[in-house]
Amino acid sequence: MKIDLGKILARSWQIIWNHKVLWIFGILAGFASGNGGGNNNSGSSSGNNGDPSNFGGNPEQFVGQAQEFFAQYMLIIIAVCAVIALLSLIFFALGMMGRIGLLKGVYKVENGAASLSFPELWSESMPYFWRFAGLNFLVGLVFFIIILPVIVIAIATAGIGLACLLPLICLLIPVGWVVNVIMEQGQAAIVAEDLTMFDGFKRGWAIAKSDIGGMIVLSLVLGIGGAIIGVIMALPIFAAMIPLVISMISYEVGDALPPTAWISLICCGLYTPVLIGLNGVLTAYMKTAWALSYLQLTKPTENPSIPAQVNA
Repeated sequence: MKIDLGKILARSWQIIWNHKVLWIFGILAGFASGNGGGNNNSGSSSGNNGDPSNFGGNPEQFVGQAQEFFAQYMLIIIAVCAVIALLSLIFFALGMMGRIGLLKGVYKVENGAASLSFPELWSESMPYFWRFAGLNFLVGLVFFIIILPVIVIAIATAGIGLACLLPLICLLIPVGWVVNVIMEQGQAAIVAEDLTMFDGFKRGWAIAKSDIGGMIVLSLVLGIGGAIIGVIMALPIFAAMIPLVISMISYEVGDALPPTAWISLICCGLYTPVLIGLNGVLTAYMKTAWALSYLQLTKPTENPSIPAQVNA
């Protein structure tokens, strides 16, 4: 293993603690890691259309009522889809800027910068945006094309077809891990070496395969450690939801929400900004660790000094 794991983990915390502006970029980077969308459960059961007993198991009746529903609410559906698409693009763009800003900040610190400022990092990150966005979009598109048939088969066979596709699904796990490692190193190379997105991906592959053992260990440490810390950070949300879940067991449509449910919702609302901030710190730490691994693996090897011969 070529990388010094202990040094990377310790230095990552030192960097983000001394330069807390990177927490902001960590929050932004987190927008590209999650879905960023809320639950779209619009229990719109108007009249008899929402009563499953009225379908009578007749597919034609179900299709007719579905067409009637979409015809009645088409404009609302289009507007909601447009808003979701716009928000997704905004979150994606902010996420890319967050990742670039983290990399740029780490490199500046490692090159001797005493302080970092948000406007400076933001402006210096702009030239890399389209390369970053393009690379992430293409990789995501490839995975979507691969996974789409699996989703279609699962829906068409009511989940039975997943048994036949289980080997493919299991194969996608290590493939996804390999692509993620290449992406981490490739994105680091795009910012550090000013590469195009395709050259950055190839450079990421070359760096990752130069220390496969180190990449495996670093991925496991950051992945498992990040998951454990993420669960711990989310525990207050789970605790706050318990009264809501208990109160909803006896809830009937038309009843007022009990006070315990409102308390749960208020607690979740108050803790959500805290959770976003903590997740930003965690994201900043993990991305900083990946950036430092790139710097270690690409550090020029110093040639052994040749003692000068003293002429007598």
